Amino acid sequence: MVKIGDKAPLFEAINDNGDKIALSDFIGKHNIVLYFYPKDDTPGCTREACAFRDNWDLLKDYDVVVIGVSSDNVESHKRFKEKYNLPFILISDPDGKIRELYGAKGFILPGRVTFVIDKNGIIMHVYKSQFNPVNHVKEALRALEEIKKNE
Repeated sequence: MVKIGDKAPLFEAINDNGDKIALSDFIGKHNIVLYFYPKDDTPGCTREACAFRDNWDLLKDYDVVVIGVSSDNVESHKRFKEKYNLPFILISDPDGKIRELYGAKGFILPGRVTFVIDKNGIIMHVYKSQFNPVNHVKEALRALEEIKKNE
């Protein structure tokens, strides 16, 4: 797994609108919360996504782009995003290549891992917890506060 202080591995992917995006589109402009989750519309993943949504006003204070990653296809992401009114980007990683780049694998289920990346593209925080999905946004906010203090 990539670790704190590493340069964030770059990737391109298809987002929930069917558009190609690249991580490099955001580096140099925004902090990034990149979170990997197992599957759209499952109980834990829904709680995690909704926690990011419910803390959106706090997140916006940190000039952040939030990107959720799972192997679900674009249509599944689109339905998930609309159903729960998610204000952030979901990207499809059907072959698990992005997950592999970050080492965000799990044992039985795909891993639930959040990376906080600063504007320079450096990984500043890593949080891994399969069974506490709501804590991911709390950890991300804590890391973003640290980044802001050190700017």
